[in-house]
Amino acid sequence: MTPYSPQEIAEVCGEHSTVNFPGAITRLLIDSRSVFDASESLFFALRGARHDGHQFLNDLFHKGVRNFVVEQGRIPGELKNHANWFETPSPLNALQNLAAVHRSRFRVPLLAITGSNGKTIVKEWLAQMIATDISLTRSPRSYNSQVGVPLSLWQMNEHTGLAIIEAGISKTGEMSRLAQCIKPTLGLFTTLGQAHQENFSSLQQKLDEKLLLFREVDTLFYCKDASLVHESMERAFPDKEKVTWGRSGEVNLLLVEQIRQNDHTRLFLRWNEQSFFMTIPFTDEVSVENVMHVTLFLLQQGYAVKTIADRVQGLLPVAMRLEQKSGIYNTLLINDSYNADITSLEVALDFLVQQSRKKGMPRTVILSDLLQTGIADQELYPMVAELMQEKEIDRFIGIGPALSRHVELFSPSARFFPSTEAFLSALSGFHFKEEAILVKGARPFSFEQITSRLELKKHVTVMEINLDALVHNLNEFRSRLKPTTKVLAMVKAFSYGSGSFEIASALQHQKVDYLGVAFADEGMELRKSGISLPIMVMNPDERSFGQMLEYNLEPEIYSFRVLNAFYRAVELEGIDGIPVHIKIDTGMNRMGFLTDETELLVERLKKMPLIRVKSVFSHLVGSENEVYDGFTQKQINQFKKVCSRLREGLGISFIQHILNSSGIERFPAARFDMVRLGIGLYGFGTGQLCDLRNVVTLKTFVSQIKPVKAYETIGYGRAGWLKRDGHIAVIPIGYADGLNRRLGNGVGTMMINGRLAKILGNICMDTCMVDVSDIQVEEGDEVIVFGDDYSLLNLAQQLDTIPYEILTGISRRVNRVYFKE
Repeated sequence: MTPYSPQEIAEVCGEHSTVNFPGAITRLLIDSRSVFDASESLFFALRGARHDGHQFLNDLFHKGVRNFVVEQGRIPGELKNHANWFETPSPLNALQNLAAVHRSRFRVPLLAITGSNGKTIVKEWLAQMIATDISLTRSPRSYNSQVGVPLSLWQMNEHTGLAIIEAGISKTGEMSRLAQCIKPTLGLFTTLGQAHQENFSSLQQKLDEKLLLFREVDTLFYCKDASLVHESMERAFPDKEKVTWGRSGEVNLLLVEQIRQNDHTRLFLRWNEQSFFMTIPFTDEVSVENVMHVTLFLLQQGYAVKTIADRVQGLLPVAMRLEQKSGIYNTLLINDSYNADITSLEVALDFLVQQSRKKGMPRTVILSDLLQTGIADQELYPMVAELMQEKEIDRFIGIGPALSRHVELFSPSARFFPSTEAFLSALSGFHFKEEAILVKGARPFSFEQITSRLELKKHVTVMEINLDALVHNLNEFRSRLKPTTKVLAMVKAFSYGSGSFEIASALQHQKVDYLGVAFADEGMELRKSGISLPIMVMNPDERSFGQMLEYNLEPEIYSFRVLNAFYRAVELEGIDGIPVHIKIDTGMNRMGFLTDETELLVERLKKMPLIRVKSVFSHLVGSENEVYDGFTQKQINQFKKVCSRLREGLGISFIQHILNSSGIERFPAARFDMVRLGIGLYGFGTGQLCDLRNVVTLKTFVSQIKPVKAYETIGYGRAGWLKRDGHIAVIPIGYADGLNRRLGNGVGTMMINGRLAKILGNICMDTCMVDVSDIQVEEGDEVIVFGDDYSLLNLAQQLDTIPYEILTGISRRVNRVYFKE
């Protein structure tokens, strides 16, 4: 990132500025909980309906932040001479102005995407298709708001070859501000629907507002079938180039036919005068439309039909807000309580159908009134009823006054309740068993109360694993690799505590090339669970060789003793062509053949015709630390020499791999034929990848709040106390759950309601106590041990250890909950 000086920031952001210190500003910060590189961060004190960034100025100063954009007159007096202050009537406007200035530095193509639905998916699928061809800057996640767009634009740098920015609005006046920031050269419109309709008088008004984004673009992309969109495009932009797709009429890309086949759809298309087929790994109509937008853009950009057709087969699902849990009485619970509009309902129902079909379960829907759709009830609820019939819903439960007024539209067996409370009162009369249940409600209905009652309760402490984030991280690493480079994903040690089968299943679905486990029994369990990917066993035991051959597991061979023993097992079975993986020790001084044993290894392998060297690999010692870069390069050079000699001596080719997660980021020249991903999948890298996401969250709840007088002792050994009268919270997590006892006695902290609470006294087997004297907290409030808002790295630093140790130490009695797309 090109740094900005405080003087440059003052010119853009501050009507009144106080610059006390020189420095370089490279990061924009709007969340006091997400401080990174504090000295180079610029904090914007934004004010919202429920928060005011000015409340956190002192906290941020103590964390090392020294650059602040604040409202006029809001500088804390005691800090005025100790930081750089940029005063402005509106920090939000200042943020947008700075983003506009930054955007103007780069004269590169910028595709702006807007519409009611599909913006994020189209952006992410475009990235999946072209990220290996061009240096791409795109909006993280769904950063498309008045705040999200400036943060997205800030990522543009001197390497950017194409930027893709999505923009969303919820009321008039917003798009004009975003357009001034984005300054797009290309524009793509996805769909026009009812989302966020409540602040617009009509669809036409909302569409006109969205089209303000495209005033300065050269080329427009959209579906011509949407007559209102097409007519508005023609009226607003008569002279702009328009590239369109549709199912009929005069369009650039014609969708002639689509055929659904099990888990994929075959499309017959015509681009200008050229006809071709394309297969996509999705069956729902929404995905077909999103793929068409992607294909249209790529064709116009000059991509060959064959290239698009080949790549589109590997498109990966984009995360949605759907949470899948085990429910009571062997039910499958799908929680989608984020919002409720007609489009997202259709997507959620498709997911319900997909999951229920896999498990052979009947389908139940618990649905609230749909709010803020802009559609009259007499039009809206017949559509809902038709969807329930079309998706073959076996049981329907409607909650809310609007649904209750339309009972006659639904099946006679459907049940209706005026409120969530009324349904919960009657819940004991329902007998949910072995069915797939979609719980979808608008936020005001508080459907989390329903999911809490239906969820299978095991232990009040839970570890949430966001499989969408895992897939995202996998794709972030893949985007740095050549398409031909294979990926081996490590799932040893219970997948770093996250659950072996669930993680392996997600990775298998994403078509990684290999899985790695530590011991044979881990691989056997995966085979028994239906995992068919090649599996490498990193620490094979001679006693397990027979089972490894039975379960088609491939051993790491690290010594002549293991090599001889495994070959004897192969000879006894009389099997030919068994793959093995040769480990070379290039400096770890752990397992592996020494480099000066290469000649003897060649001679020995020549005498073992029943085995096949599938790969040769080594392990880097300190790839994450630039201090050891010289040693790392020495390891890589030694590895190359050994591989060259093995190829020459054996007369065969094999897969070469040496890079781990941090190595992938820092040593691109050594990616060879395959790389190994471990902790990087969980969001921990060197920081050079811009958008790794947290995957694992450990959370629990406040069991009890107690008043404690000053110097009264707390917990075993009378080791804890408060220096003044205060309150403690009892938290149901202890060392039996994997909470390290060294975090006790003020060493560790947990997050409650956005504030950090110190752990007091000794950690017990099942509980611990924290100081909540200065925190607004009630019994039942959520406690984050680590997660999105409080990184696992914090605990690792408090314990002077690494994230691996903490993750692998979480007890299996802690319930794992998996989030899926």
